[in-house]
Parts: sequence; structure tokens; C-alpha cells
Amino acid sequence: MASSYVTFSTVSTAVRCSNGIDNIRGSVRLAFTRRRVTPSPNARRRVLRTWVLAKAPTKNAMEYRKLADSDLNISEVTLGTMTFGEQNTEKESHEMLSYAIEHGINCIDTAEAYPIPMKKETQGKTDLYISSWLKSQQREKLVLATKVSGYSERSSYLRDSGELLRVNAANIKESVEKSLKRLGTDYIDLLQIHWPDRYVPLFGDFYYDPSKWRTSVPFAEQLRAFQDLIDEGKIRYIGVSNETSYGVMEFVHAAKLEGLPKIVSIQNGYNLLVRSRFEVDLVEVCHPKNCNVGLLAYSPLGGGSLSGKYLGSDTEATKNARLNLFPGYMERYKGSLAKEATVQYIEVGKKHGLTPVELALGFVRGRPFVTSTIIGATSVEQLKEDIDAFLMTERPFSPEVMADIDAVFRRFKDPSFV
Repeated sequence: MASSYVTFSTVSTAVRCSNGIDNIRGSVRLAFTRRRVTPSPNARRRVLRTWVLAKAPTKNAMEYRKLADSDLNISEVTLGTMTFGEQNTEKESHEMLSYAIEHGINCIDTAEAYPIPMKKETQGKTDLYISSWLKSQQREKLVLATKVSGYSERSSYLRDSGELLRVNAANIKESVEKSLKRLGTDYIDLLQIHWPDRYVPLFGDFYYDPSKWRTSVPFAEQLRAFQDLIDEGKIRYIGVSNETSYGVMEFVHAAKLEGLPKIVSIQNGYNLLVRSRFEVDLVEVCHPKNCNVGLLAYSPLGGGSLSGKYLGSDTEATKNARLNLFPGYMERYKGSLAKEATVQYIEVGKKHGLTPVELALGFVRGRPFVTSTIIGATSVEQLKEDIDAFLMTERPFSPEVMADIDAVFRRFKDPSFV
């Protein structure tokens, strides 16, 4: 999947089926039909071999991509950790971290605000779980990304002063010092601003309300604080999250004008149900020939909704699923139009022999402007399914699959914001 947006390398992994027969690489899925025949001496062996060749899935190598103009070479899949400490115990978190690394993921994303939903009682547990796991790992082989919280009147417990959060020098430095201590590391590879200091529509708000404009910390002032931390060796690169085209361009312009560090990444939500906000103009802004900012796409399954698990009437089966466990959380994905669009996407998957997860993750994986896709899970089984969706499905999707996806998109656009 070469493109002008990313450069990547591959690490070949030997694939062996459970019966010991080497997997055959290729992208054609063969149909196998049993027929009643008079067996010959070698018939049983030939039938077994035919079945293996037809059914053994093709495994692609994990791809590694250079993050914009940084020196970070990150896996096409990033492990998101926001459930660690809330939905997942320390043991479960360690199991998922180890599974991810064993299967080629080298980038781990956390935040000072985690776990989600944000609570004073649990804040920081995610980092502590990662820290206890890190002690048995080779730190230099991992890309560790975290986030400093943006403007907030409700999360003052994150700071010693107890005052509202701002993205100014004092807040940034306190955040980094505490993150380093919790994580048990000397440096952070990628520090991101979790959401802007200025007012922007966030987490499901669809339009900009001019009446909510407020004075914010100047972009250059934020960058100077990051520069100090880079000079001290505490962070390597910086990025943004939940950002707009205006914000990206202002950060890039301020860096160029004043010789300050440039942002290399943007972490925004992107999936089959939420496309337009990024595709309309941020794709142009972030293009390598323009601002050259890599997208780390979060929520590729729409909070799990694109798996189809919330479509059934069996609430018992999904009572511990995120959207039911935390009322009001990601409510945008529970609307009737979002569910209707999900049903249509699932039908597209069925038509082409893809599970809902394979279709949703394969779509995000194949977008030329996505550097890495952030996947989260609450069990090793879920994580395996997600990673397999990247490595075992057709790469890239055929024009026929993409045409059917676009047909649904033209009908529904971004239903999670309606």
C-alpha cells in the first residue's frame, strides 16, 4: 500500500498453521466444496492439502511508517490504553500489552487523563499499569506517546494548584513531570495536546459556536514550553489531538516563524461513521507537501459500534460494553441513523466476505493519509481480532469493496453527528 503520504518498511514473519503446514502467501480466497468420491490411496491427503490451501488465511507483515518529519518509525497499529485501570485490571493490561508487542506493535498511546471516563479516583492508573509492564521491556524499542490535557474547568484535580487546566508552560511542565514519574521512564517519544486550549467543538459537537470564543494561550507560548522540555531531553516530538485545520496551521506557522519545534502528528477520531471532518480539509492541511502532519486515527470502530454488537436487543450480552457501561459516553454513535448506517456497512462486509471489524479497520488502514490506527480492547481476544483484521484481510481493499463503502457513505455521510 505504498503512497506519497507515508513511507513504510515491513518485517516478514513466518506463518505456520496449526497442522504444521506453511501458510501460502497470496490474496485469492478459494472456495472449497466437499464431494462424495470413491477414495483412492492418496485421496485423503489430497483433500486435506486442498482444504489447507483454500482455508489458510494470508498473513501480511506489519508495516512500519515514518511519522511525518520525525525520526519515529511506528507500526501501522498503535495500542490504545484508555481502559486500563477502569475496565481492565493490571494483569489484563499486561497481557494485552505483551500480546501487542509480540505481534509487531511498537507504539503505545496513553494520557494523563486516563483511564476513561475521567475520574479523580482512577486518574493515572493507566500509566502505572504501563509502568509496571515496562520494567520487563526494552524501552528503546518502544514508541511511548502520551497527552497533556487541554482547557478544563472540571479536571482541576490533575494539578497541584487545583486550578483550571490551561495549555501554558506551567501546566505542560507539571503534566510531563508527573507522566514521567508514573510511567517510570526518562523520556516521552511523543507528547500530544489532548484537546486545544482554545474553544473548539469537541467529542460529538458538530458546529463551531462563535459565542463560545475565549482568550487562549498563544500557540508560540505553548511551543516554547515544549521546546524547553525537548532541550531537557524529556520529550522527543510533539503533536496535537482533537484539533482543527486552523489549529494545525497556526502551530506549524508559529514554529516556522519563531524557530520552534513543529508538530508531527494529529490524533483525531476517524472511522466509517466519522469521515467528513477530517477529509474535507485536514487531509489537505496534513499532506506531506503542505504541513506534513501524520494522522493517528482513534476510534476506528466508533466506540465499538461498527462491530455491530449494539444492534441486537440482547442488552445482557452488551451490558459491560463501553457505550452501555457508561451512560452518555460517545452517545453520538447510538443514534438511529448511525445504527442504520452500521447495518448497511455490515451488509457490505457480508457481500465481500468480511466481518464488521475487518471492514471497519481495513477501511481506516487503507486510507493513504493514516500513519497509524489506534485500537483499544478490553481482552486479548478482542485485541487478536483487531490485529488479525489488519494483517489477514486483503490489502488494499478492492475497488469493488471501496465502491460499495462509498455508496453507503454518499447516502449517510457522517450519521454520528446528525
